[in-house]
Amino acid sequence: MAALRATAPGGRERWERTNYADRTVELYAGPASALAAALGAWRVRPAAGVAVAVAGLCGAYDDVAGDHRRGFRAHIAALRDGEVTSGAVKLFGISAAGLVAGALMKERVVDKVLAGVVIAGAAHFVNLVDVRPGRAAGAVVALGLAGMGRSELAAVAVGAAGAVLPDDLGERAMIGDAGAHALGAALGAAVVEGNGRVGLVAHAAAVVAAAVCGDAVSRVSAEGTFRSAQASRHSCE
Repeated sequence: MAALRATAPGGRERWERTNYADRTVELYAGPASALAAALGAWRVRPAAGVAVAVAGLCGAYDDVAGDHRRGFRAHIAALRDGEVTSGAVKLFGISAAGLVAGALMKERVVDKVLAGVVIAGAAHFVNLVDVRPGRAAGAVVALGLAGMGRSELAAVAVGAAGAVLPDDLGERAMIGDAGAHALGAALGAAVVEGNGRVGLVAHAAAVVAAAVCGDAVSRVSAEGTFRSAQASRHSCE
């Protein structure tokens, strides 16, 4: 974060966004946390590190070139009309990376598929809850702490999220899609590493349900201390 803030590649305007409360915040925390999570995951499980890196890159593309369309249906509909949206890039890119990582992390075919769903689904889930300051990074820390006894990858996710959480909560920075997707993928990889088939089935069902009820998940996450009259997202719009 310090290096990006000092150099601001492409100009400082590129690294500034407006959050839900119309405050200007920095986006340095996104690529910084994504890079940290990818490198940390690589040291534990190279396949997981690649998935986290791809998730971060797809999210970064959406941060730069994203549009305002919400939900998978809107992006699939645009794809049918010949338009490749940033959401479609995220959907297919992160799904492919998750499936490849899952295939390398598990031995049986069913477990490979379940693992891919968990990794990609967790990336999407964390992005869904990124609607107010600290929601996404805080969720990764809370969920990751519970899994640290079973997976070193959980410690990677917790460390990367915890490093940016103070600036995120203080509304000085936001992690954007790059950080949210990367941290989510790291969390998903931790679940894959620490669970057998029963656990994978339960977590896969949970992330699929979250994706189906995406608007409801985001709405629930937005409620509480940071209530706003508008339902705009904290992540980049």
